[in-house]
Amino acid sequence: MTQHIILYDGDCPMCVFQMKMLSWLDWFGVLALVPLSDPRAQEVAPQLTREDLLEAIHCVTPQGRIYRGARAIRFVGMRLPLLVPVALFLWIPGVILIAEIVYQWVSRNRLLLSRIFGCKDACAILPAKKREQDKLA
Repeated sequence: MTQHIILYDGDCPMCVFQMKMLSWLDWFGVLALVPLSDPRAQEVAPQLTREDLLEAIHCVTPQGRIYRGARAIRFVGMRLPLLVPVALFLWIPGVILIAEIVYQWVSRNRLLLSRIFGCKDACAILPAKKREQDKLA
């Protein structure tokens, strides 16, 4: 495994929309986006339960290190040129703690937020970038 694997909820319209965005921002092909419904998800991180995986986005590095939630966003952001400013902001002392609290709230309410912001409709507008390393929902 040479790419960082992003595990996400493929049944969540907001999550799918975010993964479609990442597929376009990943200019150098450093990410593989894997929905939880894909059998590879359990193979990549067997120590994580399905409940753990549904609580937050997870990034599994080629070395096997796992980043979760806002820390996964920070880690991924440092590898995607357009997201570097966001990632650097998350390195400011104390910011990651606030980001984790916000992330947890958004994660718990993601299906409601998906309906409010029309993520399902937005997903229909934003085309998925066809990449061999992904399995976008």
